[in-house]
Amino acid sequence: MTARIQDPEVMRLVEIANRLEHRYIDDVNIWDGSPFQWLKGGLASRRKGVAFEELVSEWCAARGLHVAKSPDSDADRIIAGLRAEIKGSTLWKGSAYTFQQIRDQNYNIVVCLGISPFDAHCWVIPKDDIMALRDEGLISPQHGGSRGSDTLWINGVNPMNPPDWIRPYGGSLSAGFANLEILTRKV
Repeated sequence: MTARIQDPEVMRLVEIANRLEHRYIDDVNIWDGSPFQWLKGGLASRRKGVAFEELVSEWCAARGLHVAKSPDSDADRIIAGLRAEIKGSTLWKGSAYTFQQIRDQNYNIVVCLGISPFDAHCWVIPKDDIMALRDEGLISPQHGGSRGSDTLWINGVNPMNPPDWIRPYGGSLSAGFANLEILTRKV
């Protein structure tokens, strides 16, 4: 591509851009060849959210749980009788997941699915625990100002060293699913 550039000033700018690129393209290379690369790429936020909902739905169904769409917008799915809110995250800068837009709505559990280039993680957290963790300051408001308290996020979950408070809810896909099975038995 640079062979087509004739202007020496443009070439100088290309050299500078090449030196700066790594500052702005943090982890693109770690996703090369990943079967999940399409999730990291150019999907709009809402479309990515729908993709995570479908991933969780089909994964749970493949594991033998009955999954249905929620009849209202307070939950994403009904999984084995539990109203489930599904939150997904690919790795953010610093190799951590951030699960966003968690609201106090009519659901029983939040299923947090984290996707790394060649691994995946899952935590299944009861809504009552989400609210208690918020009250303890372990889960924080996503936004500042007057609208800050209605939307929470679970920020900075490094899958290799997750915070102690989230460990009981899963970690690996198997651990997350085991917790989901325990919760569905209580229904």
